Amino acid sequence: MAKIVLVGAGSFVFGRDFIADIMLYPKLGGSTLMLMDVDKERLDLATAFARKLTEQNKLKLKIESTTDRREALDGADYVITSIRAGGWKAQQVLREITMKHGEEIQPDALGPGGIFGGLCQIPAILEICHDMEKVCPDAWLLNYCNPMAIICWAINDYTTIKNVGLCPNPTGGSQRFGRVLGLPPEDIYYSVAGLNHFSWFLDILYKGEDCYPRLRELYKDPDSHLKPLYPGGHLDPVEIEIFKTFGYFDTGGGHTSIYLPYFRRTPEIVERYRMGDNSRMYNEAPLNSAKQDAEIRQQLKSGKKFELSSEHRFTVIAAQVINAIETNTQTRIFGNVKNNGLITNLLEGCVVEVPCMVDRGGVHPAYVGDLPTQLAALNSSSVYVQKMAVEGIVEKDKNKVQQSIVLDPLTNSMLSIDEIKQMVAEIFKAEKEFLKGYK
Repeated sequence: MAKIVLVGAGSFVFGRDFIADIMLYPKLGGSTLMLMDVDKERLDLATAFARKLTEQNKLKLKIESTTDRREALDGADYVITSIRAGGWKAQQVLREITMKHGEEIQPDALGPGGIFGGLCQIPAILEICHDMEKVCPDAWLLNYCNPMAIICWAINDYTTIKNVGLCPNPTGGSQRFGRVLGLPPEDIYYSVAGLNHFSWFLDILYKGEDCYPRLRELYKDPDSHLKPLYPGGHLDPVEIEIFKTFGYFDTGGGHTSIYLPYFRRTPEIVERYRMGDNSRMYNEAPLNSAKQDAEIRQQLKSGKKFELSSEHRFTVIAAQVINAIETNTQTRIFGNVKNNGLITNLLEGCVVEVPCMVDRGGVHPAYVGDLPTQLAALNSSSVYVQKMAVEGIVEKDKNKVQQSIVLDPLTNSMLSIDEIKQMVAEIFKAEKEFLKGYK
């Protein structure tokens, strides 16, 4: 049976959910789930939870754990990455500097947050891949780490490892648009293509009928994006504005405004689109993590019965992929893969998010062809930022990293070249603990 390795098992919300998700597939019984993390205390906690869940549900999944990455990867069939190199400390420092310059960041998108997040993440991910090349060269890497696109791009260009980037953003489209339109979600089909956190619902169909005319009618009021959310809907003002302007809904959710120069330039615009900031996430993340650890320790001590759940949007995708390959049960996902002629009007070799079929043969991306011109134009403004960032990070070239941020659409709409250079210099100085070897 399969050996499944979770690198970053101590990232406990993700680790706990994936452990539960893989147990939803009885045909994977007899497989080995190897948990790996550099934080032994949190790894031990995740291991205790996994063993308790296996015991309570009378499952045959074999649970092992180690802090030794090479040992964990040896002989693996699947490797799931869920790490945050540099931890929250690196993100806190980055946020303080960018906020001083007036730019709100997200570490899992583009701009200074995504690019400097990549400066921490990519070297760590490439180390994992190079270990895989030695001890499990045929394994699939299922990457959940952000910034997704530039990480997968680096894996594609600088390693030989088979990989797909998995993100929950495109999932749940049937439910979202079903609620908005008052239609049963089980009868809604959709297809997505573009870039991670910035892809497009190209088709939204109800029993084969195009839903876009209904959506245009629903949001025909020119100020509909400023009104309270449509009853029962989950579409925010930025999503609605993008749809009304460019004709398609996107998958980005809260990420979309980071890729574009329109929504964060002034406090007034931020307020107009009701975006807020990420202060709570950054301030509370370390405390929430400690609180969750304490809670699970208490639950283990009390003998709580842990229930399996199929409600996880994030981690269940990896479980679906593994089950499909192992059992030759075909499933459809939206994956982040190399653009080998899949989207013909985006840069060849970039990382695109497209429909993929999965079966015994692996992950099979679908041909999309040309995106509508306006969507390709929006995506292309980010693709070359990503390309420059990957080159700068792998080559440890400060100038290329700086150029990628100068090219970033949101950043250059808010700051002058001199202001961007000053911000980048401050970040490199403050983050030198995590960014060694740059020239």
